[in-house]
Amino acid sequence: MKLIILSDTHIKPGRSLLALLPEDLICILKSSDIIIHAGDFETLECYNELKGLGKLIAVCGDTDSPELLDILPGRTTIEVEGVKIGIVHRGQLTSESTDGLRYLAQEMGVDILIFGHFHHPIAERTEVLLLSPGSATVPGIAEPSAMELEITGNEVKGRIIRCRDNACSYFEYEKP
Repeated sequence: MKLIILSDTHIKPGRSLLALLPEDLICILKSSDIIIHAGDFETLECYNELKGLGKLIAVCGDTDSPELLDILPGRTTIEVEGVKIGIVHRGQLTSESTDGLRYLAQEMGVDILIFGHFHHPIAERTEVLLLSPGSATVPGIAEPSAMELEITGNEVKGRIIRCRDNACSYFEYEKP
């Protein structure tokens, strides 16, 4: 199973997510088994555009519209090939220490916790795998990014997708 993870797209009303994403990333999203979004779409239109690309599992973020807050949970869990994955937008106040995220992952009973809010990629393995994809559209001081996870049985491989100049490149963060 191939999962593509996004967060913090922050698409304002009247703008198109697909017009802002690199063509390479759109192709990657369309070829995935599951698209995960860890909140802060901002608009229902952005959510619907992403949902039109494939199977979407998402949570709401702290800047999402009232319509999204009505239809999306604040957190959710899924199971993919026996691996339990938790998804939240904001699991703690800063990215400098992942203690709060580790405790949240344990509370949720998951092997992997996907979170957003920080706009830069984070990949840390402790007793759980903590992943933040960054932002493909509003990265702040980081490069635009997303993440890819491949899950086969109990094996999890992942890569950070760096998006620049309408093209994507990969950087592995988890060795098989």
